Amino acid sequence: MSSRLLHRNALTSPDDLRDWVAEGPVTARRGDHGVLLSSAGGPDDHWTLWCPHEFGDRIRISWEFSPLTERGLAMLFFGATSARGGGIFDDGLSPRTGAYPQYHSGDIRTLHASYFRRRWDDERALHTCNLRKSPGFHLVARGADPIPPAADARGGFYRVQVIKDGPRVAFSIDDLPLFEWTDDESTGPRVRAGRIGFRQMSPLIACYRNLEVHSL
Repeated sequence: MSSRLLHRNALTSPDDLRDWVAEGPVTARRGDHGVLLSSAGGPDDHWTLWCPHEFGDRIRISWEFSPLTERGLAMLFFGATSARGGGIFDDGLSPRTGAYPQYHSGDIRTLHASYFRRRWDDERALHTCNLRKSPGFHLVARGADPIPPAADARGGFYRVQVIKDGPRVAFSIDDLPLFEWTDDESTGPRVRAGRIGFRQMSPLIACYRNLEVHSL
C-alpha cells in the first residue's frame, strides 16, 4: 500500500509556525533556506515546539536540518500523549517550560529521538543518536550520528527520518539507517498515536525546512 501525505510544512518563515505551541523561550527567524530556531533565553533555557496536529500510530516523519552552531542538541518527540490517557494539553497536567525532566519523567508518554548531541563533553566525544521512551527516561536504542561539526556542515542540510510503524521505530539520516527498535512493552505501555514536536537545547542555532508526515 502506498503512503499518503498527511501534513506538509515548508518551514520557510516564522509564519509557518504561528499555530505551533511553544514551551520555553524559542526564537524563530527567517533564514536564507528555512526557519532558524534558537533559544531566546540563557545557556540553560531550552525549548519544545509542538505541531498543532495529532498523528496516527503508523507514520513516516521527515525534515531537513542544518546545524549552524556547535553546542546544543536537537530532538524530535513523537507519539506524545498524556501518560494517563488524553492529550498533552489536557487540564490537570503539570506546566511545561522546556526543562527536559518535565518531558522524560513527568506526565507525558512519548518517544524521543535525539541527534546532533553536542551539549555536553561526553556527547561531543562520541557522536550518537539516541531513542528514549517516557515516562521513565528509558534508553531503548542508539546509533552513530553521521552529521559533522557545524563548521564542516557549512550550512548544508541533512534529511532526518523517523518511521513509527506500530511498535517498530526506525531512524535514519540521509537514508543511512542508524537504529531500529521494536517495543515489547517491557518499559511500560507502548507509545501509539499522538503529537510530534521539535526540541532544542541551548545554545544551538539550527535551520529547519520541509517537514512532511506520511501515513504508512
